[in-house]
Amino acid sequence: MATEAQGEEGGLVFHPMDQFIVKPLFGDGPVGLFTITNVTLWMAITVVAVIALMVLGTSGRATIPGRMQSIGELAYGFIYKMVEDVAGKDAVAFFPYIMTLFMFIVFANFLGLVPMSFTTTSHFAVTVLLALLVFVTVTVVGFVKNGAAFLGLFWVSSAPLALRPVLAVIEIISYFVRPVSHSIRLAGNLMAGHAVIKVFAGFAAIAAVSPLSVVAITAMYGLEVLVSFIQAYVFTILTCVYLKDALHPSH
Repeated sequence: MATEAQGEEGGLVFHPMDQFIVKPLFGDGPVGLFTITNVTLWMAITVVAVIALMVLGTSGRATIPGRMQSIGELAYGFIYKMVEDVAGKDAVAFFPYIMTLFMFIVFANFLGLVPMSFTTTSHFAVTVLLALLVFVTVTVVGFVKNGAAFLGLFWVSSAPLALRPVLAVIEIISYFVRPVSHSIRLAGNLMAGHAVIKVFAGFAAIAAVSPLSVVAITAMYGLEVLVSFIQAYVFTILTCVYLKDALHPSH
């Protein structure tokens, strides 16, 4: 995962952040609006992988499911129960959207652990877009379903009257900060983990510390597998929490 080079003074040189550079897939020109890049490629692979599992893998609908069908059914039941438990039964209508969101993020995270791959969810351009889609969807649903009563989300009626205006300002700021924290949490955790793995991989070229580096890389890789799932889970469950606020805005 790392690239090593000898500097002018003979020292080991490696750049942990190079793995996050967006590059054209064909040629070496600048990246434009319609340029096919490594991000484009790995996002397409992610979509194909999700379709392969959820559509092709479960198309047989066998009574005794195979491996792919079992994984698909497990993911389906896991997210369905999450939506129902966190956001309520009336949120089940949004299950297809939330399921798609989870599957895309978890597959993008796991594919980013493949050697020589690109982790699309380590880029804020991707995670911010996903977070903004959730934010806009939740806000629109809140106003469509509740009308002006949706503003009750920002008015803490259980607090003393004198504190309610102050708390309302805090609630409004907190609401508009949601897409920022939602996106930074996902991209930041993945970027940090991959950068640490590359640093340890760079030290693997030094004979004296090579065994320790291999152990560290193995441990970090195992941790990143766990983080890849947890971050997809956290992003999805927060989406369910925000959806619950939109459907039931009263404090």
